[in-house]
Amino acid sequence: MNPWAVLVIAGVFEIVWALGLKYSEGFTRFWPSAITLIGALASFWLLAHAMKSLPAGTAYAVWTGIGALGVAIFGMILLGEGASPLRLAGIGFIVAGIVALKLA
Repeated sequence: MNPWAVLVIAGVFEIVWALGLKYSEGFTRFWPSAITLIGALASFWLLAHAMKSLPAGTAYAVWTGIGALGVAIFGMILLGEGASPLRLAGIGFIVAGIVALKLA
């Protein structure tokens, strides 16, 4: 499988586990905690697989960027977090950084 596709999937699982942390309420709720742990394991495993072919710095930066972007967007949608112009600009910069790393 294409290492970039694997990296994107790893980033999606990062979103899952990061949001799962919120819903697990400090690992006091079983199912959100289980989903968080499974998401984290899948995310790390896929990141490690992608790093076999991609530069470590690029892969890690893109992985964290996808996670930050996804959690920020889903935080606004699911958790009612603010969507100020400055926050949206920051999200835009994350997207630009991910694209720049992919092109580099």
